[in-house]
Amino acid sequence: MGYDDKNIYKDREPEVPEFIIERDDEGMETPEVPEGGIALLRRKKWLRRLLKAIAVVLLVALTLWAYEAWNYYVNIGVPVSTQPSENVAKLQMPPEEEKARVVHTTDSVLGVDLDFYAIYGLHANIEFEEPDTTDANVYLYCRSADHKEDSTYLGSLVVNGEERQRDRNRLGYMAMVGDRMVIGVSRSEKVKDYVMENGGSFFRQIVLVSDGVIPSSFPLHGKVERKAIGRMRKGGKERLYFISTRNKETLWDFADALREYGFVDAIYITGGTDYCYYRSSGGKRHDIGDINNYPHKKWKGVIPWLVLRKI
Repeated sequence: MGYDDKNIYKDREPEVPEFIIERDDEGMETPEVPEGGIALLRRKKWLRRLLKAIAVVLLVALTLWAYEAWNYYVNIGVPVSTQPSENVAKLQMPPEEEKARVVHTTDSVLGVDLDFYAIYGLHANIEFEEPDTTDANVYLYCRSADHKEDSTYLGSLVVNGEERQRDRNRLGYMAMVGDRMVIGVSRSEKVKDYVMENGGSFFRQIVLVSDGVIPSSFPLHGKVERKAIGRMRKGGKERLYFISTRNKETLWDFADALREYGFVDAIYITGGTDYCYYRSSGGKRHDIGDINNYPHKKWKGVIPWLVLRKI
């Protein structure tokens, strides 16, 4: 190639390639929406929105239900030392071999004079007949659940496996199966159900102390003689006590004294002035209250007595 040929290619503009895109659908007609199709599409869109709204409502309702359940069963205003499942496990354990006795001590706590009755080697149950003062097998007895004027009970009550009342408004409870007994605090009826299945007894009462803490308020007011069942840990062992005030006290002062003394849990026992008795290790009877008030004639056969007998 000569010089002139090179100059010819040098001055020539480069060719720009052309691209032709062919579409197979050219000439095809736009599909027509069938008759009523627009209305159907709108209806489907409306239905999707409705389903989303229902899902949101259900989610909100489920959240509110979960909160209410938590607030009712868990957020009870006081900490809990022993869960219901733990108390069921305690009721399944064999009893400790101890000499049957009630050990009486006294003390003054925060200006409240108290009598303490430590319970050893006894079997507890609910009975509707007040024990005889000559029954040598009875080492302690007292009231348990409250009742109304129409003889209905306040709080769940089970006697020998039979449910007499179902009411979870009172959070404290005492459960008895065989030769084991426990107290606790919970709105759950798991312990009560176990008691029913095994022919035991169970009652509910007002909480005085729960895990070493007293409630912020109490439903009873004024000054009267007070009684309670409390649980204390000493030397790695747990012990139940029957406690009584010597003078008239407010429920707040009574509960605060029990907390200060070291009770982990304590529940109220009605009938602060009612007569009852306990027996010491030799079986000797000691009166609590005025024996002239024995037997308790009013509400005979209605009062559920907590009776602790020699095993």
